[in-house]
Amino acid sequence: MAPTPQITDKLVQDAIVRAVQNVCRTMLKQPATLVADSLEKMPPGTDLHFELIGSVGFAGVASGTVYLCLSEQFAAKATSEILGMSPGEVDLHGPEVVKDAIGEITNMTAGGFKNELCDLGFPCKLTLPTILRGHSLAVAALKSAARHVFCFDCGGHLLVVDIQLKIE
Repeated sequence: MAPTPQITDKLVQDAIVRAVQNVCRTMLKQPATLVADSLEKMPPGTDLHFELIGSVGFAGVASGTVYLCLSEQFAAKATSEILGMSPGEVDLHGPEVVKDAIGEITNMTAGGFKNELCDLGFPCKLTLPTILRGHSLAVAALKSAARHVFCFDCGGHLLVVDIQLKIE
């Protein structure tokens, strides 16, 4: 049996870039471009407070949480594209439809990331997605986990992915 590789920063970055790009291309019909691979490299003036944060946890040999952080405007646009609805129809159906759509892309993104960890010998399972809505939301770092933050441009909208990861 081959030894299990170490989870490096590069491995985390490559796995989440593939996951985000696949989800954005498939669900949002938009390319996603990595614009920063750490908090320190965020574009000048980037506000890391959001109106909507989707999260999916994973537990096993590798455990942690994948957070997708986005604006209400981007969440509504993504919902419109995913469900084939006009922006007016999204508004008409209310916040529950946005919650469901963002929960799905968060789940798909975390699932793509988790699958790569599993393929490398770090088995884990996903939790159900959780969606938080509010004003000026931010993700706090956990002391016991390694934090990896990535910023993507998806069709002119900012998508920040915050991964907190612990290996047992």
